[in-house]
Amino acid sequence: MRQSISIIIPVWKEASIINQFIGHILSLKYDDSFEVIVVDGSPEGETVHSIHEKTVKKFMAQRGRARQMNKGAVHAGGKILLFLHADTLLPEGALQRISALMEKGAVVAGAFELGIDSARPVFRIIEKAASLRSRILRIPYGDQAIFIRKDYFRALGGFREIPLMEDVELMRRIKKAGDRISIIPEKVKTSPRRWEKEGILFCTLRNWTLISLYFLGVSPERLAKFYR
Repeated sequence: MRQSISIIIPVWKEASIINQFIGHILSLKYDDSFEVIVVDGSPEGETVHSIHEKTVKKFMAQRGRARQMNKGAVHAGGKILLFLHADTLLPEGALQRISALMEKGAVVAGAFELGIDSARPVFRIIEKAASLRSRILRIPYGDQAIFIRKDYFRALGGFREIPLMEDVELMRRIKKAGDRISIIPEKVKTSPRRWEKEGILFCTLRNWTLISLYFLGVSPERLAKFYR
């Protein structure tokens, strides 16, 4: 039996891409129901106000990806929560793969392999490093389209409302509890825009440094000062 899915999208000034992105989501084939929830962290709400599709649930929240995703989860009707960045495209058949995996019962959360939507060879290296990290540590990042059982997510208390690393922190809590996180081998396609804007080498090294410092115990509040 397929399971209903709530796709929760935290946004910040994404008016220029949001309708095309929602069109991509609604084109996905799925045998059961799914809903799209967009939570805008901008006080002006320009992203949610620009959405054309009337079936989309639209909410406002204080800025912060964790706060926005928690707000979306409160209003979610699906049994599975899929947290999706507005610049990350799901692979064909993604919803079926999620449902089939979660039907087995042993898995409480998961994500996809990272893919970067660029032909530049350097991004293949970044993808391979991310794949290796995810499979060894079983700690996927938010740009890999994290999904989780809603009842389990609520029992955990949702995302910790920290300025950075909310995805990693949640995955670490799941691992500490001894529960299973699975990585689906298909790749999402995330935009290379941040790498290209900041510089591929700088952005990659900065990200690796921040995650290393986080694992060493540096607080997300301190790390956030270096992630702008």
